[in-house]
Amino acid sequence: MAEIIAIANQKGGVGKTTTAVNLASALAVLGHETLLIDMDPQGNATSGVGFNKHEFDPNMYDVLVDLHPLEKTIKQSPLPKLSAAGANNDLAGAEIELVSALARESRLKGALSAVRNRFAFVVIDCPPSLGLLTVNALNAADKIVIPIQGEYYSMEGLAQFTGAVDRVKSALNPKLETEGGVLTMFDSRMTLSNQVKDEVNKFFGPKMFQSIIPRNIRLAEAPGFGQSIFQYDAKSKGAEAYMAFAREFLSRRGLSTPPSPETQAPTTIETTENPA
Repeated sequence: MAEIIAIANQKGGVGKTTTAVNLASALAVLGHETLLIDMDPQGNATSGVGFNKHEFDPNMYDVLVDLHPLEKTIKQSPLPKLSAAGANNDLAGAEIELVSALARESRLKGALSAVRNRFAFVVIDCPPSLGLLTVNALNAADKIVIPIQGEYYSMEGLAQFTGAVDRVKSALNPKLETEGGVLTMFDSRMTLSNQVKDEVNKFFGPKMFQSIIPRNIRLAEAPGFGQSIFQYDAKSKGAEAYMAFAREFLSRRGLSTPPSPETQAPTTIETTENPA
C-alpha cells in the first residue's frame, strides 16, 4: 500500500512544486511506482511532468467536487513508473464549492483509497495556503515534507504552519507525521543562507534532511520543457541533489538504493513542444 507524502508550505516560492516533481521523479527512476497528485490550481506540477495542464481532463477538480473516480484521472507520464493526476485553474473553484460539501476535508482521502495498492508512493503537491485543498492533502497524507528556501523570510510563518499541521493531526488525521524539512534554492556563498540553515536545523532537529538543494539554472529551466531534472539534465548539480534527497528519503524507510542499470537516471529526453 502506498505511503502518501504531502509537499507543503504556506509560503510560496520556496521550491515546493520543484521538490514534489523531482522527488516523485527520483523515486520512479529508482524503481518505485509513484503517483504525483497536483493539488495546486496553478497546475505547475502537471506541466512539469510533461502534460498540457489546460487539456488534462478529467482532473483533480472533478475528483474533489464531482467525486470522479481518481483511477480514471491518473495518466502515465513520459517517465517510466511515474503517473500523475493533474490540475489546472478549474481547481481554484473547488475551495468555494467544497465549503458546504459533505465530508469536505476527506474528499482526497476517500479518492485515494481505491488506488493506494497500485503505487509504492503518492506525492502530493500542495498550494501555498492553508485552505481546503491543503487540508485535504494533509488529511490524506502519512507524512509531510516542508521545503524551506535559504532566505530570512522563509523562517517567518514556519512555526505557524507546523502548528496548523498539528491541528490537522489532532482534529482529522492522527497518523500524520512531519517527515522533516529540506533546504531549497540554497547558496552556500551567502552568510544569510548559512544562518537560515543553522536555524532550521535547530527547529527540525534530527528530522531535518541533510541533503540540500542548491540554486541551479538547470532546475529552473526544466519545467519549461515539461521535464523533471532527471530528463532535462541528469548530470546537473540539481539532479545530483534531488537524487541524494530521494536516497536519503528511502534510507529513512530502510530501503536500499544500490546503483544498477535499473536505478540510474535516464538520459535527457528530447521534446519538440512545450506542454505547459
